[in-house]
Amino acid sequence: MGEFLRARRQAVTVDDVGLPDSGRRRTPGLRRDEVAQLAGVSADYYVRLEQGRELHPSDQVLAALARALRLNVEAAEHLHALANPRPSARRPGSSRQVDPNVVRLIDGWHRAPALVTNDRLDVLARNALGGALYEGLDHADNLLRLTFLNPDSRRFYPDWEREASSKVANLRAMAGPRPDPSLLTLVEELSRESEDFRRIWARHDVRARTQEFRRLVHREVGELNLWHATFSIDGSPGQRIFVAQADPGSRSEDALQRLSVTHAVGR
Repeated sequence: MGEFLRARRQAVTVDDVGLPDSGRRRTPGLRRDEVAQLAGVSADYYVRLEQGRELHPSDQVLAALARALRLNVEAAEHLHALANPRPSARRPGSSRQVDPNVVRLIDGWHRAPALVTNDRLDVLARNALGGALYEGLDHADNLLRLTFLNPDSRRFYPDWEREASSKVANLRAMAGPRPDPSLLTLVEELSRESEDFRRIWARHDVRARTQEFRRLVHREVGELNLWHATFSIDGSPGQRIFVAQADPGSRSEDALQRLSVTHAVGR
């Protein structure tokens, strides 16, 4: 919890919270006494929280800290989970097998690329158009490895920094206070191999991916502006369907249609 508080404190400025700037700062973000003031706790108590010497803050204190640090709903829930960790009901490796009915469902979506992923963003299944969208990209079996370990990802994702930050914040949201060991193994690998991953992971952003517009540049059909949505699969812990579609009549819809023709999608 202390590491999370420190990272989020350093991400908030005095302008964000309406405090006067009292002069030059040695580190970015708020000072500990400023967070304590905003949360209505003593500076000594907040220091103990950040240093891990106070392990059982009340729900009221956690809520006050969430407000002081401008946490979104998911980050606030993450803070509560860090302070009150509960055993996970998930079994390691239980989320890798995709229900055949889910596979048949996404296979029937001929105009919408779709993937099934787990908490680590391993790609467990994809429909034909989803396969065509990522075809030829190294590390396409894991969307985090694709983003951080494949240099071509910066062309594929023209808004690379936004895309990378979104994926890492999603990984934080999925990890929770007691992440699966396989997720930690992936974090260790990416931390070794990518300075950008280390930088973004250290920010402790927490945000699950739900709905958003994203830009992709496919090597065959060019730029695509697609609306992406994410759906959890009931009964399959950690599994989600990522599906995308283009606006009707748009250039992106035409590009997806050309991609489906060249890859014989739906035939």
